[in-house]
Amino acid sequence: MEKMTRITAEKIKALVQNFILTSPLNTMENQTGDAAWDSFLVGFSSGADPIWQQYKEYVGPFHWTPWEVFNQHCPKENVSADQLTVISWILPQRKQVRATNGKARKYPSEEWARIRVYGENFNIALREHLVKSLEEAGHAAVAPMLAANWTIVNSQRFSYASAWSERHAAYAAGLGTFGLCDGLITARGKAMRAGSIVAKISIPPTPRPYADHHAWCLYYAQGTCGKCIDRCPARAITQAGHDKEKCRQHLAKSREYVKKTYAFEGYGCGLCQVGVPCEAGIPVRAARQAMERGELPLPPPPLA
Repeated sequence: MEKMTRITAEKIKALVQNFILTSPLNTMENQTGDAAWDSFLVGFSSGADPIWQQYKEYVGPFHWTPWEVFNQHCPKENVSADQLTVISWILPQRKQVRATNGKARKYPSEEWARIRVYGENFNIALREHLVKSLEEAGHAAVAPMLAANWTIVNSQRFSYASAWSERHAAYAAGLGTFGLCDGLITARGKAMRAGSIVAKISIPPTPRPYADHHAWCLYYAQGTCGKCIDRCPARAITQAGHDKEKCRQHLAKSREYVKKTYAFEGYGCGLCQVGVPCEAGIPVRAARQAMERGELPLPPPPLA
């Protein structure tokens, strides 16, 4: 690998793109060898952004700031928060995968279940690849979700919560806002997976093109929609929001269905992410039109 002397946003995006195009792990492990992913979004946030402390105060003291997780795993670096950048990315679900899961009514389509397992295996490898690439270029980095002490804890406010959230990192990096079902609505829609790493590099933060964490959800922005309520087979989504425990129980039941029906060890659901206005884009017209006018960056097209 050519050693990177100065890390820029474009170099990070090139690393992600190249890994999607060349990694043998980008596969659904099906008979036709279909790729799991064909596009991506990348955003950046500062380790000193006040939003990280806000997360800690709102979610709980167990929720890491970038400085905390970095210094736990790279203690010899002795850095300050403003020397850190959080690199976040979105892997939008392919049209084919969204279409098959849009027809599902209780349990996921085979394609969706394969993405949940094999597509996330690729996402794990992408985290590792970026950390290794930066380290080889002389920049310490850590993937919070792969840290041995990453954990999920009981939360009085949220039923349960984790030490690091990929969706919250993506929100901080200007990549999307939350919907009624707790999914992150991005410029390429809510049907996606997310990842992030924390690195000792200096990349300008991506502006957050929203002032509210529900800005791109039709239900919260305009009092309309609520289609994800009808799509949820577990009745875990209501006008009051998302019941994580009902959702978790349904996911657990999906394991037996996936094994019996598709003959591999997997699970998933994602029915609330498809067959809804936010499936593949921003449904709030004002935000979508701002993007079309060039006031917000347009998402890149799928890779060739």
